[in-house]
Amino acid sequence: MAQVKITLTKSFIKRNQRQRATVQALGLKKLNHSIVKEATPQVQGMINAVAHLLTIEKI
Repeated sequence: MAQVKITLTKSFIKRNQRQRATVQALGLKKLNHSIVKEATPQVQGMINAVAHLLTIEKI
């Protein structure tokens, strides 16, 4: 599987509870925090749900 680097670039304050939970489930805690995850269908769905808050890079 390919890997993706996910960076939180916009704040999730004042977003609905579902989007906050998705960002936290991805493991992102603060602004500009980055993680590397496998690009599974489950992770891709989570990324698509909050893509407007993230920057995604393929590794």
